[in-house]
Amino acid sequence: MSFKVSRKSTVNTAELLSLRSRGIPDAGSLYRHCLKVFRGVLLQESRSFIKVWSKTSKSAIMYENGNIYFENYQNCYSCVHAEPQSLYRLPKRSKQEKIKDALLCQSPLEQTLPSPSDHSPSLLALTANNWLRRFSAETGKELQSVYLSPNFNFKYLGWNASQETFYVKTIQNKETPLARQAGVAHNTFMYLAVFHVFPLQIVGILEINKKGFGSGITDVVMSQGVLAVSYSNKKVKLYSFEHIVQRYLTETLTLGKQSSLLGGKKVGDFPFGIPVNIQITDSLPVLFEASSNNGVQIGGYPWHFIYTPPQKNQRGTHHICSLKDSTLATNGIQNMNCCCLESDAIFFHPADSRRIIHIGPTTMNVLKILGEVNSPLPSTIVEDFSLLIHRNNTSPSSGVTVTSSGRTVRRRFHQLDDDSSQETFRLVECEDELDLLAAVVTNGEEEEARAHIRLHDNQTGTLQRKIDLVEPWDETYPHVLCFDKDTIVHIEQRNTSFCCHVYKLGTTRK
Repeated sequence: MSFKVSRKSTVNTAELLSLRSRGIPDAGSLYRHCLKVFRGVLLQESRSFIKVWSKTSKSAIMYENGNIYFENYQNCYSCVHAEPQSLYRLPKRSKQEKIKDALLCQSPLEQTLPSPSDHSPSLLALTANNWLRRFSAETGKELQSVYLSPNFNFKYLGWNASQETFYVKTIQNKETPLARQAGVAHNTFMYLAVFHVFPLQIVGILEINKKGFGSGITDVVMSQGVLAVSYSNKKVKLYSFEHIVQRYLTETLTLGKQSSLLGGKKVGDFPFGIPVNIQITDSLPVLFEASSNNGVQIGGYPWHFIYTPPQKNQRGTHHICSLKDSTLATNGIQNMNCCCLESDAIFFHPADSRRIIHIGPTTMNVLKILGEVNSPLPSTIVEDFSLLIHRNNTSPSSGVTVTSSGRTVRRRFHQLDDDSSQETFRLVECEDELDLLAAVVTNGEEEEARAHIRLHDNQTGTLQRKIDLVEPWDETYPHVLCFDKDTIVHIEQRNTSFCCHVYKLGTTRK
């Protein structure tokens, strides 16, 4: 006799726990059921998002996983409560110890780690004086510190594989006109230090140089074991980091252990730091390359890439191609033909490997990739759904002006698609756990533009509800919106200062 719980049936928590204890299939999806219930509560008419808190800062503000960071990560507030509360403040630091960049780390559940503190969330912070420090994300207590280098100026942190490996990047070593005039050649562009995060361990420091990657490099990023190198001629080339390590690693390093590359000194200790143990001596094989006006994005299933051809007449035209053989997908050229100050944006859907989001001032298209991994036929791009803003007539407007001499002057002009006097899409955020898309729309008021958030079903695009933002929205400054279940965080820049606004889900009182 078989028994299966239908996903459409209503089962309470006690029943689900009982089914799970007996090993009945689909009973372990309690978390998904809870999210479904929460989504239903969030979309009720009796519930609304209420602004509960605002705070300004002279430096950039960051939000991640329920925490808001101020003063270069020195001051942390938690959004768990009805309104944000101070979680911790790090001891005051000198200018040389200022935190430049940080990553939030969540420990894996399936591993047993060397230290109990490794099982708690932690903040990896890079300081101005080249220290990599690990703090408890809950208390701010320093758990570990590694000195990177006395010779290189490290400035940026980034994930290679989220919560698994990360990299630390130096500033670019640019050739000066004086050095060029003197005939002094600069072979090194920058350095990358690559680490495992659980537990914190060094893979190596790699020199990005002309021998391996050629000349004209403008930037380097790392993702999923691939080095993406951008060049001044608009080309982007991808290289395998695994191949580089296998071929050019000179010595395996361990933090706190002696290294022959340091003359027997310990790796990560001050003032010796970590030596360069990955030295590229010849030209590297290229995995993939393309010419693009604004970089290359890779994603989807099967793997695809999106790029904008570098020609001026191709501005706003996006090509979607198979990564396997660079074949253009059927209907793979997407162009909204916008007439606006800021170009449209296109990117792979953050929570769906087969979809792409293409957003312009008046239209947001959610596209789907149809294709199989081993099929000889090209993939096809189809529209999953489209969201539109309905506007007043935007045909050319005319006006008549009579000068003091009696001459009549007629004017005709076209209104821009992102004109601030009209409703316009500004941002889109995906809440993947609740399966909702949050689109920010400005309302086109003349003096103080306002914005609201439209929540759409992620699968169908159906409008679920609207949420008004209280504060004005100045489109001339950068904005960030974070939608995290019962919390909405709006971070805006105002001239030289920043402001953070927090909304929490509450009950509407009538």
